Amino acid sequence: MPKQSKQGRFERKIRKQKRSSAKTLEELLDLCRRSNDFHSFKQADDNPFEIYYFSSIVKSNVIHEQILPVLANKQLKTLVGVKEAIRVEETKIEHQLAKIEQALMRGEVLICLQQAPTEALLVPAEQAETRSINPPEVEFSVVGPKEAFVEPLSTNINLVRKRLPIPDLVITERIVGHLSKTKVAILHIDGITNNQVVQTVTQRIEDIGFDEIIDSSYIAQLISDDSNSIFPQLIDTERPDRVAAMLAEGKVAVIVDGSPHALTGPTSFVEFFSAFEDYFLPWPLASAFRLIRLCAVLFSILSTALYVAVMTYHYEMIPTQLLNTLVSSRSGIPFPPIFEALILEVVIELLREAGARLPNKIGQTIGIVGAIVIGTAAVEAGLTSNILLIIVALTALASFTTPIYQMGNTIRLIRFPFILAAQWLGFLGVAACFALILSHLLVLTSLGQPYLAPIYPLRATDLKDSFFRLPFYKQKKRPVSVRAKKRKRFSSSHDGNHLKKSDIEE
Repeated sequence: MPKQSKQGRFERKIRKQKRSSAKTLEELLDLCRRSNDFHSFKQADDNPFEIYYFSSIVKSNVIHEQILPVLANKQLKTLVGVKEAIRVEETKIEHQLAKIEQALMRGEVLICLQQAPTEALLVPAEQAETRSINPPEVEFSVVGPKEAFVEPLSTNINLVRKRLPIPDLVITERIVGHLSKTKVAILHIDGITNNQVVQTVTQRIEDIGFDEIIDSSYIAQLISDDSNSIFPQLIDTERPDRVAAMLAEGKVAVIVDGSPHALTGPTSFVEFFSAFEDYFLPWPLASAFRLIRLCAVLFSILSTALYVAVMTYHYEMIPTQLLNTLVSSRSGIPFPPIFEALILEVVIELLREAGARLPNKIGQTIGIVGAIVIGTAAVEAGLTSNILLIIVALTALASFTTPIYQMGNTIRLIRFPFILAAQWLGFLGVAACFALILSHLLVLTSLGQPYLAPIYPLRATDLKDSFFRLPFYKQKKRPVSVRAKKRKRFSSSHDGNHLKKSDIEE
């Protein structure tokens, strides 16, 4: 019975909300008049036109320089005449109430004629507060472009278009969010991107029923193949050059108005450990750095867990001299290795969160001084061994090598299940935990494409840009996993070291 009454209250609330919504233009204007920043006025009593707008989101100079001088002309008696006289682009006459409401809330000026209360002339006058384009903060690179996305959607599209000045770059906009009415742009290159991938992204975005979309991370969670997975299934990037490169590969990009980050997909697990700076360096250096990152990630995940497993179950695997050092470092410590490791790992995470949430200068000081003071005090107090302190510090340092922030957070989290599994069954527990995560990655997909490609299923041609990067002239085709319409990118010339101009076309 309580459940039915709760459901009944919810249904009555929905019906009340529907009754309170405006059904006519006059009702819409009455609702807007409740806000102090909503203004309406007429130039004179005999003037048939009335102006409506929100002063907080409208440029006042457009009203005073473009609209009011035109309305002062008493010979104009119709909205069509006013529309022809106002020299502002995209000015239009609208009859649909939903579109009038959307335009008014977006920063357009409404001009209404008293004799025609069902239509309005919409004059674009949006005042967009923006910040300047700055260098990337999360994906910073020493070489390469120094431009990062900002919040306005038009600016972000401009940054992509100037890198791909082709008519085949198709941009489709959708409005998402019942309250926020957020613009979401879907980008792809016609003739290269697979139509099924584009339809999948578009359909998932159109099916979003969430009230408020604030950032691209909302979209990433709502359109992911498995929203319960801790592994990111779309690459979140702040670099327009990276988005342009992903589009050229045959992928889809999603840019959200108000977000300084873009989403690209489908993606694979290996791509999250590939920094875009790798393509600005000679391929031997890029391959070496990429392998270093992958090894650092494995070390970050397994090092503390292996310490707990060895110190708890597998003493016989340690050389005698090293065993003496480990035993002496743990003499007098009252905690077993599992508690010792968890304490240090939690302390490291606390320092990370404190450094990230505080202002930059204070955060750096807290991170450095806090780590030194707490680490030294913990060893001197006999709460932890100095060897484990070194291992945990190296583990934290290795986790920072992950280029994509979302994957870095995942790496930070999955260390704890490995530590608990090591305490439970030693090396067998670590292997079991690794098998569970691997089985999850095997069934995970990104926009319907295998997440572990090109490893599983094996795509030998895609391995040229996975764990390592071969020269550009060796990467003649686009990745198989994205199923691009046009796979061929270019053909190498006879000597294999230079590209001919005619080789770019298929």
